[in-house]
Amino acid sequence: MMDSFITKNGKKMRRGFTTGSCAAAAAGAAAFMLLEKTELQSIYLKTPAGMELTLPVQDIVRAEDFVSCAVVKDSGDDPDVTNGIAIYAKVEKMPDRQNIFIDGGIGIGRVTKPGLDQPVGNAAINSTPRRMIKARLQNICEDCGYTGGLNVTIFTPQGEEIAKKTFNSRLGIEGGISILGTTGIVEPMSDAAVIETIRAELSVRAAEGKKAVLFTPGNYGSSFVQNTLELPPEVAVICSNFIGDAFSLAEEAGFEYALLAGHIGKVVKLSAGMFNTHSSWGDGRAEIFAAHAGACGADAACVQAIMGSATTDDMLHILEKAHFKEAVMQSILGRIEEQLERKTGEKLQTGVITFSNICGTLGSTRSAAHILKIIQQEYYS
Repeated sequence: MMDSFITKNGKKMRRGFTTGSCAAAAAGAAAFMLLEKTELQSIYLKTPAGMELTLPVQDIVRAEDFVSCAVVKDSGDDPDVTNGIAIYAKVEKMPDRQNIFIDGGIGIGRVTKPGLDQPVGNAAINSTPRRMIKARLQNICEDCGYTGGLNVTIFTPQGEEIAKKTFNSRLGIEGGISILGTTGIVEPMSDAAVIETIRAELSVRAAEGKKAVLFTPGNYGSSFVQNTLELPPEVAVICSNFIGDAFSLAEEAGFEYALLAGHIGKVVKLSAGMFNTHSSWGDGRAEIFAAHAGACGADAACVQAIMGSATTDDMLHILEKAHFKEAVMQSILGRIEEQLERKTGEKLQTGVITFSNICGTLGSTRSAAHILKIIQQEYYS
């Protein structure tokens, strides 16, 4: 267990360590035990972030020509599906060679699509964990006076089952989990981890030659994509609250078109320039609706009723009764269009479709229908 903490949204949260750190530590322990013909209870590892770890070693298997062992992943206070998983390393001598070969075994996914960190056919062990493993083993070989090569197999019996709870199949990683981490440390509730997932999915789609991408924040949007847009939900890239980042990453990846299909509760915030729609960054939904209602001619009673509402569905109901719903939605969508044009510039053509679970489709920006048609053509071609 790590004793390193951060404060997130006013809460003290414990850091953890990545699957990459587990793999490097397990490989280091197995190599040391193989070369020194001894047994370890724990292994030292310095992470790329500079933090030093001493991790317990478990389930040691020793034979004449190999050693395998495991290190258990601790995600700290981050809700990671790989928390508690045992990451194993099997290390074998290759006396006639001087290289360190790294591959994945059972429970480690294989890359099946271009655009990811590893080429097609490789085990989904990313570059930083590979460097960590190699550096740790080179140090151990030097300390032990060993000049031959080592073959390292990273595996985890739980990996295939746990991978079903991840985005791996969407990314083109089949058969297990990925060994990940750029710092070796898990930051609880990390925004960067979500953004990197979006970046990875966009990279795969760009490598497939796609010019248009569909975003949706989450489950409501996925249902809308399937039931109203009549597209499989996996066509959409889940962007959570990171809508601004998603559009920026689409431009960075070389897409020409990006469409957002989102619930009005999140989408309305874009009209005020809030491109991270999490409530911790701001709300203002009632204020936005009230301002646009007033600008469209609604009276003070209507505006006050909106300001007293708790949900966007309530606000829409008030506007519908006052016969201002359509005008207000057009006004808000027009403002969203302006905000997106200001953010993305000319390289990326953007569009938004918004809906309510009660009212259904509420409207779209001018380019939305055109972009949706391109997405449909690319998917069905």
